[in-house]
Amino acid sequence: MVKYVIKRIVLALITAFIILSLTFILIELLPFPKESGADDKVFPYYEHQVSLGFLVSYSSPQENLGQAIWSYSKGKISYYYYRPPVMQRYFQWMGNIITRWDWGVSRFIKPNVSAVNIIGSRLGNSIKLNVFSVIVSVPIGIALGIWAALKKNKLTDHIISTAVMILISLPSFVLITFLLLILCYQNRWLPTQWPSSSMPLAEQVKGYIIPVFCLSLGSICGYARFVRAELCEVMSSEYLLLARTKGLTRRQAILRHAMRNAMVPIFPSILAEFIGILSGSMILENLYGITGIGSLFVDALNAKDYNVLFVDMAIFTTMGLLAGVILDLSYGFIDPRIRMGAKK
Repeated sequence: MVKYVIKRIVLALITAFIILSLTFILIELLPFPKESGADDKVFPYYEHQVSLGFLVSYSSPQENLGQAIWSYSKGKISYYYYRPPVMQRYFQWMGNIITRWDWGVSRFIKPNVSAVNIIGSRLGNSIKLNVFSVIVSVPIGIALGIWAALKKNKLTDHIISTAVMILISLPSFVLITFLLLILCYQNRWLPTQWPSSSMPLAEQVKGYIIPVFCLSLGSICGYARFVRAELCEVMSSEYLLLARTKGLTRRQAILRHAMRNAMVPIFPSILAEFIGILSGSMILENLYGITGIGSLFVDALNAKDYNVLFVDMAIFTTMGLLAGVILDLSYGFIDPRIRMGAKK
């Protein structure tokens, strides 16, 4: 089991390295965005990029390097900035991360502020929002799935299954648009935008209702459908019929045997989703004005703030791979029968 854990972690690290490397190279091959803003505010950013090795500066134009991406004059001194070859920038970028944990600074979102600090200031909102959605979705989804399984092929089962199929097919941006229209703009029951930390506590609590509901709805439907399918399969198994013939009541057989075995594939999916959703929701955060890492990704992409984009991409990649690793490993910890290398 230890060898398998080490192997999965190493494979995840290699996958993350490949994804981030390709992302950096492909984005750096794009045309350099045109500069905007006052030169005195932009100049520190370019000097920092030179110190990181992403740019080189000269006091005069260099014809052999092509056209300068930006030039600046300060008194009698002139600065002409050029981009080194993409692979040279790539190795410099990797070296800065490994040796100094320096991912660069923001260019447009918060000029000259560390990209890691920008991500850190927004990560908390995404984590809180998604933790609340997990707390809401897990018990409700599992309860609906158990209820539907116990009432299999009855009216209750048909109602729950039909509602799950309809709601799980509803796009999140359509749902949040209708909720904003009805609850916020027409009736003024809830705030139209994510309230800031300076707002009263009651307003902040109201601000969680729409995003938590939208994030939870898909998970509730997914859990309900998954739990129903697993529990129905277990309840029709031979060992459960044997437990009934030994004198256990239907309730005892379900609680002691059916539920325990049905939860084996369900609990790992809960752990994996909890890790995966920490990366946030781009659409939801943008529509509701939530200052999380999901909306930051879109902002950085639109502003062509590549340093912030790389750090955000690293968060998404790490969360996704971590969810996959935890999903694979949790099976062995929950059910000892399927542990790698376990004694017979």
